[in-house]
Amino acid sequence: MSRTHDSLRDCLAPAKLNLFLHITGRRPDGYHSLQTVFQLLDWGDRLHFTRRDDGVITRKTDVPGVPEADDLVVRAARLLQRHTGSKFGVEIEIDKRLPMGAGLGGGSSDAATTLLALNRLWGVDLSREILQNLGLQLGADVPFFVFGQNAFAEGVGEALQAVNLPQRFFLVVNPAVHVPTAAIFSDKSLTRDTKVATMMDFLAQQRSDANWPDSFGRNDMQAVVAGKYAEVAQVLEWFSNLAPARMTGSGASVFAAFASRAEAEMAQAKLPASWKSVVTASLDSHPLFAFAS
Repeated sequence: MSRTHDSLRDCLAPAKLNLFLHITGRRPDGYHSLQTVFQLLDWGDRLHFTRRDDGVITRKTDVPGVPEADDLVVRAARLLQRHTGSKFGVEIEIDKRLPMGAGLGGGSSDAATTLLALNRLWGVDLSREILQNLGLQLGADVPFFVFGQNAFAEGVGEALQAVNLPQRFFLVVNPAVHVPTAAIFSDKSLTRDTKVATMMDFLAQQRSDANWPDSFGRNDMQAVVAGKYAEVAQVLEWFSNLAPARMTGSGASVFAAFASRAEAEMAQAKLPASWKSVVTASLDSHPLFAFAS
């Protein structure tokens, strides 16, 4: 990342993985209660912000299928502007690297990076807690990215406790399908009554069992998605002969963890040539973590 007094360039909006994802019930408001552990990745979209003095907020990069007014980065900037009364505006450029509908949190991470970057660039200096509350108005995963640390999450994903995770390298494979989250949550076959766990349950299993991620829990959405999308099922089947793997979020991406980059790259070399994939390292904290307190 580079910065001047009126710009922030090359800001990483990191992807996330759900190391497990349990749906423990349905709330009165229609949302689902869940438990998960979020893992930040050293891979994601790159955003560039140039402050404007005229209050205009604009996206300078076309994002196929996402009108400017609907883009979470624009909505995040306008929300922050309304909340603070800032007279500044911003030009936002997006180097989109994360596929949409992949379970990697791309849009939510872009929104959180926008809130954090403009918190500094506009000099509004809101607390992290306030930014997280604003982020929840944009999407359930946005507060986690503002929180900026690997976390055990509950509620709809907004109740967060920081958790220390070992450094790992991940092979992430993205089938060429877009999985709509709402459709998976509304599927009648989705498990909605998984037993509630605790963060200590997760940490104890992590310490005692090297066969991660199969050592703790599951992704309750995985069976539904694999049943609807043959491409996801094919990736999971491929991994079954190589390493424990799991789908992240509501899909479609599937990941496996390795102790070294070399091991992850060896596995990647065996993938079918038509599959899109990346080897990436874990992150302990968001690159813009210091932009809120």
